[in-house]
Amino acid sequence: MTLQELRQKLEQFVDTDEDHVIRPDYAIRPEYAGVPFFDAPLVCCADAEDPLFAQFQADPTIYGPFFRRPQEWLPGAKRVIAVFFPFTKEIRDSNRGKSEQTSDLWLHARVEGQAFLMKACRQIAAWLRAEGYRTLIPAEDEAFGMTRQFEKMSEGCPGFVSNWSERHAAYAAGLGTFSLSKHLITEKGVCGRFGSIITDAPVEVTPRPYSDPFEYCILCGRCNNNCPVGALHPEQGAARGKDLLTCAKYVDETRVRFAPRYGCGKCQLDVPCETGIPRVALGLDAKSSEG
Repeated sequence: MTLQELRQKLEQFVDTDEDHVIRPDYAIRPEYAGVPFFDAPLVCCADAEDPLFAQFQADPTIYGPFFRRPQEWLPGAKRVIAVFFPFTKEIRDSNRGKSEQTSDLWLHARVEGQAFLMKACRQIAAWLRAEGYRTLIPAEDEAFGMTRQFEKMSEGCPGFVSNWSERHAAYAAGLGTFSLSKHLITEKGVCGRFGSIITDAPVEVTPRPYSDPFEYCILCGRCNNNCPVGALHPEQGAARGKDLLTCAKYVDETRVRFAPRYGCGKCQLDVPCETGIPRVALGLDAKSSEG
């Protein structure tokens, strides 16, 4: 199966699967039933032996030894397929503004939308297995684990460390680069969810059209405008400009306030990278001046 064939099959799956919309049996409000979560997804592919994966594991300021390389998940792995599902305009519009109240639609997209994304990843894996290839979805594997290291956040290290990262896999696959808010800026912006599948299928590798992990971020600081706790600081640079501890504590509060759902997402809205690459959208130079 070529990458283009995979994209086409996935788009059709998104268009037709019943779980791609908010179902009446769990809708917070009856009028939300039938609202779709995502627009057409992006799909890219990384070489499982790309040196970046070893770099993620070796550098504690990126990830560190807790990270597992693709071959450690699936011996003989050849590729890492990364997908990005951008939220629909209706989902995005519902959550605009600085209010600490996360919209009901955003909460649905964060939780039930994520469940649909994982269903889509399982479908991709099934298509590949039907052609005789092995697959593994790290986020659903029994070996997947996550830990917190709050004490290292002040040093610029990740606050939540899992042994696999959807965003880092997407970066390696050429889907986009990181923002000040630590989301990944894709050609369809930052608003959405990521997933990945490791496989030994020889799917073609997509190019990585950037050389710096923060290349697409223009450090405009607008992501901080709507942050309920002011956790973003562009003057400190893209690599260290997010107060990870303050953000994490706030998201933890939403788990109590909006249980059984949670989420915020305010920093992904009303920003130049909401639905695209800022320098493309604003007609600026292709490269960022910030490394």
